[in-house]
Amino acid sequence: MNALLKRVWIGLAAALIVSLAAAVMPDRIQVGDDGRIHLGAPAPTPSPSAAVPTPESTSPPLTRDAVDEVIRTAVSAAGLDPAQGRPTGAAGAESNRTGWMAVREKSAAQSDMNAICTDLERQGWTPNPNGDRADASRSYQRGGWHLLVSTRGKTQAPSSTSTLTESQTYLTLTGLRLNLSDIPLPEITVRIG
Repeated sequence: MNALLKRVWIGLAAALIVSLAAAVMPDRIQVGDDGRIHLGAPAPTPSPSAAVPTPESTSPPLTRDAVDEVIRTAVSAAGLDPAQGRPTGAAGAESNRTGWMAVREKSAAQSDMNAICTDLERQGWTPNPNGDRADASRSYQRGGWHLLVSTRGKTQAPSSTSTLTESQTYLTLTGLRLNLSDIPLPEITVRIG
């Protein structure tokens, strides 16, 4: 009797977990009418709305040098001198990652971040479609690149010998070239019941 009860509880727990996962990630987990669970991206189905390209899909691919220039322009537009900060990636070292970082007073960091984000949007960068909190990190995408603009304190210090005072924080822009559509998810079918 214990083995049967255990199997029932495991089945209920699995069904609950899958149902929650399907609700949170409907583009990656589908539950069919027959109770089968499909993991991975669904087969694309053309629809009239799919013909309308998103701003990201029409952006030509950007080079790292172009993203570096975007970062310098946005930092300058915020009234900051890009030379006062430092690049977070060595030039030519890794072409899929770049960035800029500076130590700022906490009292000015949020307004600096807002000015940088405003300029990124002016330059045609698309904000995170899921929305970001105005007082937290914000992310943008364009031309295969993703930019994260953040004001974070000592928790993200580049070394354990940080010289930040209590009134200072880091203002960072991190650029990553990502193409998640090139990463295939396996199609897995699981049958419950």
